[in-house]
Amino acid sequence: MSVESALRAGRRAAERLMVDQCTIRRRTGETTGPGGVVTPTYATVYEGRCRMQQPTGQAREQEAGEASMLLLRFELQLPMSVAGVQADDEVLLVTSVHDPDLAGRDFLVRGLSHKTHAVMRRLQLEEVTS
Repeated sequence: MSVESALRAGRRAAERLMVDQCTIRRRTGETTGPGGVVTPTYATVYEGRCRMQQPTGQAREQEAGEASMLLLRFELQLPMSVAGVQADDEVLLVTSVHDPDLAGRDFLVRGLSHKTHAVMRRLQLEEVTS
């Protein structure tokens, strides 16, 4: 079996596990509406299948002013065909087939992963809760 055929088989297998749907978007600017209300504008980077994983023991507390926040770490797995994602892009988990508590949650891309023989694209995410 060649490296290319092994990668194709591995990528097909990985994508079969990607049963959730997500949207990745990048902030492109902002608009000011009536009454001076500022609304961010976004460009969609990716919409499609994904798989969410949460490593254990990755939460940490952070103080912001007088507020205490809990930062939770996640790993988002995407098809290798997804390209152009950058740190600080926003991820919305649209649907989650096997964990309804994940649907509708927002995350920030905090880390990217690249390697020669990858079968999936892995993004390190952070969710800020209060």
